[in-house]
Amino acid sequence: MATHEYSNGELIVIWQPAKCIHSGICVKTLPQVYHPKESPWVKPENATTEELKAQINNCPSGALSYRMNNESK
Repeated sequence: MATHEYSNGELIVIWQPAKCIHSGICVKTLPQVYHPKESPWVKPENATTEELKAQINNCPSGALSYRMNNESK
């Protein structure tokens, strides 16, 4: 299954398009992050890590998930 990843440096947003039911909750919750008509459509740098986690945890289809970026700098 194809996935797309978008990072704000601290957190990586993972989107699985095949799971997406287009409920629009992501866009309604964080319109500054999710722009369906743009590419890339996810701009995680426009929200805090905590805001992203809270929104992703409410994704009804599970199409959005995240992992923390543990790369050492």
